[in-house]
Amino acid sequence: MSKATPVVAVVDDDESVNRAIKRLLRSAGMAADTFGSGDDFLDMFHSTPSYRPACVVLDLQMPGLNGLGVQKRLAGSGIPVIFITAHDEPGVREQALAAGAVAYLRKPFNDEVLIDAVSKAMDPTPDA
Repeated sequence: MSKATPVVAVVDDDESVNRAIKRLLRSAGMAADTFGSGDDFLDMFHSTPSYRPACVVLDLQMPGLNGLGVQKRLAGSGIPVIFITAHDEPGVREQALAAGAVAYLRKPFNDEVLIDAVSKAMDPTPDA
C-alpha cells in the first residue's frame, strides 16, 4: 500500500506566488492546494472535515484575515505553519514563532530553503 502524496496548503493573495510555490512543491514530489485568502482556506478547512493538509505555507499580510489570524484559528489542529512575507516587521516574526510557526521566511526566499522548511515541518523527527 503506497503512502499518499502529502498536500501542502499555500495561502497567499498573490496568485503568481501561489502558482510558483505550487510548481516548486510539485517538483519536490509534494502536492499543493492554493488559496487566495485566509478566509478561503479556513472555509475549506472547516467545511470539509477530511481536508487536513500536512503543512500550511501562509502569507503574513493579506486582505481580510491576515496570516496571524489564520494561525490563531488553526491553533490546536497540529498542522505546522510556515510564514512567508515581504514585510518583515519588528516583533511580528517573534509573535508568529511564539504562537507555534515552524518557520518564518522573507520574500523572496531561496527555493531550497522553502522545500527544506516544508519537508522538516511534515516530518519533524530530528536527523539521527
